[in-house]
Amino acid sequence: MTLPAPVSRRSFVAASVGAALALGLSSQAQAQAQAQAHARGRAPFGRYGSPSARLNERTLYVHPGGLGDHTTVQAAVNAATGSGFTLVIAPGTYREPVSVSVARTEMTWIGASDEARDVVVVYDNAAGTPKPGGGTYGTTGSATTLVQGDGFTARDLTFANDWLRADHPGISGTQAVAIKVQGDRSAFLRCRFLGHQDTLYADSTALGTFARQYYRDCYVEGDVDFVFGRATAVYENCHFRTLIRDDLTGAPYGFVFAPSTAGANPHGYLVTGGRISSEAPDAYYKLARPWVPSSDTTARPMLTVRGTRLGAGIDAVAPYTNMSSGFPWQDQRFAEYRNTGPGAVVSVPENRPQLTSAEARSHTREAYLGDWTPWKGC
Repeated sequence: MTLPAPVSRRSFVAASVGAALALGLSSQAQAQAQAQAHARGRAPFGRYGSPSARLNERTLYVHPGGLGDHTTVQAAVNAATGSGFTLVIAPGTYREPVSVSVARTEMTWIGASDEARDVVVVYDNAAGTPKPGGGTYGTTGSATTLVQGDGFTARDLTFANDWLRADHPGISGTQAVAIKVQGDRSAFLRCRFLGHQDTLYADSTALGTFARQYYRDCYVEGDVDFVFGRATAVYENCHFRTLIRDDLTGAPYGFVFAPSTAGANPHGYLVTGGRISSEAPDAYYKLARPWVPSSDTTARPMLTVRGTRLGAGIDAVAPYTNMSSGFPWQDQRFAEYRNTGPGAVVSVPENRPQLTSAEARSHTREAYLGDWTPWKGC
């Protein structure tokens, strides 16, 4: 088959934002363009007010050209001391690492244009990237965005890590996280997560903390273990996209999910009503492999995929594989229910554990998230 030419992640991110930003105009020129748009009736913060017409005293406005309260996302986060702040972020590319501490709870980020492609938070550290003071960043340190505060919500934003293997052939630590989420009750609505290895790190702050996360109508792409971690996470109506790799000549190119659910946690990852597509040749990707980290050898990774279309990129014959021979996938908690598509065909039943209808009733968003109902009012 003829494969499409690979597109640089950096080029893709640039193409995702407004024309002024994609052309690399200065902040002053961007501000001028925004001011002109505002004069023509298109406010830089859309329907979400402005510094002169603030929604409330806990709403802060971010604009790369100076038309808001802050020009960077991190500056706005730093100013949001306490609980219940909302950041309205104007269209633009915000090239910066951002961290939301545990003290900053009930925070909301809103992409002002209501279109995730317009607002991009991106950086380019990898696990093996040297730190200025010595050593390397490691997987967690590579994250463009780190969210530790409980009650975080993001709407209509892109989180990206555009570090590329081809640009750094001497670095072996190629994990490059777009976002690491550790807080309980973290919700992402209509967001995009762009990267290659370890794109979306859905985790918790501690082994005994069962952080709940909800992703709805989101887009996630990558290649190796690009949705991973120990959180209790529900992915509803989400699109997962596996990427072409020009550094490998054969299968597998990678793995979509790598949960590391704590053994005591009755709920891991639930994928429902979504789809998985691929740029790669047919059957070049595994659906999942279990991650049992050295810090928790009692983990029992859990993944349920139900009502989801699995494209031809997923290896239907053997969709699961081991990360470590000492922790075979068959001993973990992997299951499927009523999936469709060429990647869901059950030709070797022992390789495709299926839920019964009775079992499926305990694998729902309500069962996983309990008294937290983030889908209401979406």
